[in-house]
Amino acid sequence: MRVVKLSFLTVITLASLFPFYMMVVMSTYYNEDLFLGLPLLPASYFIENLKTVFKSNFIQVYANSLLVSVFAVVFSCLISALIGFAIAKYEFRLKKALNYFIIITMMVPSQVGTIGYIIEMRNMGFGNTLFPIMLVWLAFPFGAFFMTQFIKDTVPKEIIECARIDGCSEPRIMAQIAMPLIKSGMSTLAILVFLWSWNSYLLPLVTINNPKWYTVPIFVSNLGIVHRSDYAARMCALTLSTIPILLVFIAGSKNFIKGITAGAIKG
Repeated sequence: MRVVKLSFLTVITLASLFPFYMMVVMSTYYNEDLFLGLPLLPASYFIENLKTVFKSNFIQVYANSLLVSVFAVVFSCLISALIGFAIAKYEFRLKKALNYFIIITMMVPSQVGTIGYIIEMRNMGFGNTLFPIMLVWLAFPFGAFFMTQFIKDTVPKEIIECARIDGCSEPRIMAQIAMPLIKSGMSTLAILVFLWSWNSYLLPLVTINNPKWYTVPIFVSNLGIVHRSDYAARMCALTLSTIPILLVFIAGSKNFIKGITAGAIKG
């Protein structure tokens, strides 16, 4: 039985990694050679594709995406944790209404409010900058809902009441008692936010038309020259763009698994 499980997991793992392998292999070929058939072994054109990528302001684009993703992770996780802690552990008027509002907001497709959001950003003078794709993460309904459910099961009310009896202030309870307990949930949310913000395509597409402020997905979709799309160079850029995601996931994989399974175990 153990051999069957290991074999099944091995097959699933190889199937999951195959698209990534093909992306790396295709980045080593000359563009026109990709149309001759599906390549399975690396070629020797990777350095030329790498030069093509870096000639196209890739470092600036990479920095833009890192700035957006780091901003999204820090502020989205912090605000979501504060909202989740307030809803999970405090009693106040309109608490249920706020919780229902967050759930309803999650049910509405984000594309519905895109036009209104773009108009709002332009009226504020943030058009054609990175601010629209950064500020959108300040109101993240999934993060608020996720942290609310996580804190309900992870932070006991008895600990909070004991801290209050000892004279601990509310900000200190949040910073020194709640935060260490919800570290795995915060790590899980941080990984998800980093992944989603790094791969975000629609909002940067409709808000940015200056190549100086492109993010990686927009840069990759526009990589090439006139009358020719350089798919091999795009594969090379995509390979480079997956590095931060892999590093973030490897660094937080243990906490990510704990955070995903915490609700199922305690619920």
